Amino acid sequence: MTISIPRGTKDILPGEVEKWQLIEKKARELCERYQYQEIRTPVFEQTDLFARSVGDTTDIVQKEMYTFTDRGGRSLTLRPEGTAAVVRSYVEQKMYGFPNQPVKLYYMGPRFRYERPQAGRYRQFVQFGVEALGSADPAIDAEVIALAMNLYWELGLRKLKLVINSLGDTESRNAHREALINHFRPRIGEFCSDCQTRLEKNPMRILDCKKDREHELMKTAPSILDYLNEDSRKYFEKVQQYLKDLDIPFEVDSNLVRGLDYYNHTAFEIMSDAEGFGAITTLCGGGRYNGLVEELGGPETPGIGFALSFERFIAALEAENISLNVKQEIDCYIVAVGEKARDYSVKLLHKLRMAGFSAERDYLNRKIKGQFKAADRCHAKYAAILGDNELEANKINLKKMDTGEQEEISLDEFIDYFKSIME
Repeated sequence: MTISIPRGTKDILPGEVEKWQLIEKKARELCERYQYQEIRTPVFEQTDLFARSVGDTTDIVQKEMYTFTDRGGRSLTLRPEGTAAVVRSYVEQKMYGFPNQPVKLYYMGPRFRYERPQAGRYRQFVQFGVEALGSADPAIDAEVIALAMNLYWELGLRKLKLVINSLGDTESRNAHREALINHFRPRIGEFCSDCQTRLEKNPMRILDCKKDREHELMKTAPSILDYLNEDSRKYFEKVQQYLKDLDIPFEVDSNLVRGLDYYNHTAFEIMSDAEGFGAITTLCGGGRYNGLVEELGGPETPGIGFALSFERFIAALEAENISLNVKQEIDCYIVAVGEKARDYSVKLLHKLRMAGFSAERDYLNRKIKGQFKAADRCHAKYAAILGDNELEANKINLKKMDTGEQEEISLDEFIDYFKSIME
């Protein structure tokens, strides 16, 4: 019986995984520049964490979570997103008492959602995200957006569209909520059952519905921007001004609400405008979530963050025909001919690696021609050729693979000599 990979998951093989590693490396470099530090949270959390933070009316909580009961009778869920777990840790570990504020964190790792698999979207996917906790300055909103945009830009993406909106503060949202209820209530029977449930609980979620997105009432729904109070309006204007100061182009879309309940004030998405990318164009999403820390038992603390998936990042690179400069090469391949030379090559290979070099040898007892072919496939810079006669004479031949130049070196001096030419 053949066991297949679960639906909605993907093996990332050698040759492909190097692209992922390059993106991971670039993300870490950017976070270091922006002074964000890595946090690693558990792969599963208490189910209540996501119900309370993400929102029990969201698709994630209602339909997409991988939830199970452990042997102790506890309800646990594989993390479907990153913010809730980071904020839980922030509260539990009392990071609000850290001397350096705001606390700026980033994470990278797998997330899990039971949704329909499609191009660039999987049930297990890898997310990179950042969270900045402790500042209500609109400048940090711009910083978070700039970090996300720069990650895409520095790896070559150009066909991008940044869309932003303000969801306002509590007062603004309550006023907008009443307007939405009055707008949708007369014809709510024409909407899906999820929207009917959301009408009273969280009518803004209706705007995020995938089934009814083409309904005519969606196009005429009240705009949150018309209900922003003075403070919320000034905050949003400040964010826009900072983005202009940073030369980051954007569009304002009053229908952008994001799919999670904890957002308020700034919300944003980065989309791919590449031709043929697909119907779902969103690459990255985020926003401000003032109030979430208090919801999870912490002190009043503002926060903002974003998350993006590496799968969709790579799909966008492919849509723009961008090849990441991933070099797969080694410093030295040992070509050993003869039993004694092969035996000695085990020790020599170890010496090369301990000296800091990437190196390889033949393990299939191939002829010399086959070993050179293997060296070519490894993109070896040098081949160190050792036969029984050379071993007896305490010599080894070093060949530069791109030019074919070859020289004979004392075996005792080989490692030091190799260091000198590789400096």
